[in-house]
Amino acid sequence: MLYSKTTPEQKRLALCDMLASGNIQQFPGAFSPLSARLIEEKGFAGVYISGAVLANDLGLPDIGLTTLTEVAARAGQIARMTDLPCLVDADTGFGEPMNVARSIQELENAGLAGCHIEDQFNPKRCGHLDGKNVVDLDTATKRIRAAADARRDPNFLIMARTDIRAVDGLQAAKDRAKALVDAGADAIFPEAMKDLSEFLAIRDAVDVPILANMTEFGQSALFSVDELAGVGVNMVIYPVTLLRSAMGAAEQTLDAIIKTGSQEAQVENMLTRARLYDLVDYEAYNRFDTGVFNFQIPGTH
Repeated sequence: MLYSKTTPEQKRLALCDMLASGNIQQFPGAFSPLSARLIEEKGFAGVYISGAVLANDLGLPDIGLTTLTEVAARAGQIARMTDLPCLVDADTGFGEPMNVARSIQELENAGLAGCHIEDQFNPKRCGHLDGKNVVDLDTATKRIRAAADARRDPNFLIMARTDIRAVDGLQAAKDRAKALVDAGADAIFPEAMKDLSEFLAIRDAVDVPILANMTEFGQSALFSVDELAGVGVNMVIYPVTLLRSAMGAAEQTLDAIIKTGSQEAQVENMLTRARLYDLVDYEAYNRFDTGVFNFQIPGTH
């Protein structure tokens, strides 16, 4: 009932243990607090909170228009609804190194288990689109160093994302990954790898956990979890999968209403009332209310 029974500190420690276990961890992307609860119920290791999803849910493109306040607030709403550790996309850190430092502390305060910060220019763009620009090595490492220095909980995961593969090639990505680890990154997110051999090349270049982004309609094929585990990937995210699925179903239902004048044909595909009440733990709230409000208020009839 209400929110998670697991503290943010416990979630951060759990994430660290997961990444040290040697087993690959799957983090579907949540687009709402309720979807995070569904991810937990299905038995996944953790929850990913995509910057693209947060922007798109506001009706905005993923070009760095969201603010730290918006991201921290929405990510916090999602994180508090699940016992799972939540990793959030912090884009470019929302500014210069001092802004990055503040961003880390705000995300800690919001209950996140970790975040990733990328090396694109601002305004940024989706990592699987062409025409990206990346900052120089000094700027990229200053962002990560500021993030690592600012955290107060040593178990808050600082992940560095690099988009340089699409700009300067695989060797540049390997070199950048090494430098980001030296700057304090606990893990590396190499964006838009072309094939499994490229993930393996990053794995061989660094001795920290690496993440694979399995986003639909992107530069990477949708490799299976076993394929990714085979090249040493430690974490795989499915950032926009649930939002795309939900919006696709919503569009079909709206089209059906327009076509037939009723949603009846789509009801069989919907979450039932009973299932929805189960997800929000309606019964527990009812028991709680019955237990505390079972008396007559004095002076009333």
